[in-house]
Amino acid sequence: MGLHFTRVVDDPAEQRDALQFDTEQKEGFRVLAINTGSTSTKVAVYRDMTPELELSLSHTKEELKPFATVFDQEQWRRDLVLNALKEKGIALESLSAVIGRGGLLRPIESGVYRVNEKMLAELKAATPQHASGLAAGIACDIAQSCGVEAYIADPIVVDERDEVAKVCGIKGLDTRVIWHALNQKAIARLYAKQCGKAYEELNLIVAHMGGGITVGAHSGGRVIDCNNGLDGSGPIAPERAGTLPAGSLVKLCFSGKYTEKEVLAMIAGGGGLVSLAGTNQAREVAQRAAEGDAEAELAIRAMIYSIAKQIGQLSTVLYGKVDAIILTGGIAHNTRVVGELKERCSFIAPVAVYPGENELESLVQNALRVLHGEDNAKEY
Repeated sequence: MGLHFTRVVDDPAEQRDALQFDTEQKEGFRVLAINTGSTSTKVAVYRDMTPELELSLSHTKEELKPFATVFDQEQWRRDLVLNALKEKGIALESLSAVIGRGGLLRPIESGVYRVNEKMLAELKAATPQHASGLAAGIACDIAQSCGVEAYIADPIVVDERDEVAKVCGIKGLDTRVIWHALNQKAIARLYAKQCGKAYEELNLIVAHMGGGITVGAHSGGRVIDCNNGLDGSGPIAPERAGTLPAGSLVKLCFSGKYTEKEVLAMIAGGGGLVSLAGTNQAREVAQRAAEGDAEAELAIRAMIYSIAKQIGQLSTVLYGKVDAIILTGGIAHNTRVVGELKERCSFIAPVAVYPGENELESLVQNALRVLHGEDNAKEY
């Protein structure tokens, strides 16, 4: 069962065209996938691995302003999903399963998990609240209304690291990882299949490059090391500061100029390209650099440099035995970023490029593995 790349349509006119399809009952499993982000809710319906519906519902700052917390948005976003399904005549009773993206749970192993009350309670209690956690509750509500199971798969808290990778120089300090587990795993499996090998047979370094950037060392079917792409270590990213000089950060925290909330916002949301170049759009920064903007040039070079350095570090985790380096995520569309990373890293291993996130397809694929009996859903 392969992973098929599809297009998420953002333009309203294109959305209407994309939603035109035959809604008759057909053989095969019909899966609804939901991926909630900070400013969008992405939805897909697949008949097995054939897409029937895919769209991205954008949420403006004005629409989100009335909600005091992220989880206050849950009912509103659920209704948007239900209205989209109803508009095109997709009967809830035709669904075989509903799967959502996982959120900030405790560290767990990779796999597909049934949504239960314990999971939902932990998602709502998580600090900070993360929009990805909304999908599980929305999936659960819709699944219950049509009598099917709700799942999540490979949430951002998957932790398969070797014990030595969890140790830092201050005993007891939290070194958890938050990363793009869903897409990294799916793309690694796709690459392995295209090579005619099992994922478990390969040593891969996968760099997911989006608003945050995570780089994972995949070995024996596990990600044995990875950076924290939300509020910790790693490359400079469009919205993340990445690894910072510890002493300078401590002095900043105790300078009396900033609150804890403000410092955290500098690290995640206001760091990286936002801080260095005033925007979170890597394409815009690259374009400004090409036009001679010195500030943008230095910012884009620093981001590329830090990604390459992270890849190089992980090559030592794999003892230099790297079958391939895989670049994925939205920034993998950027020819300058990809070109310079190839220049810096191709001496380590061949570089393969899979642009985009493909998270909805990955969710569907995971649900189908359970529905087809190829895998068992785990209990949280």
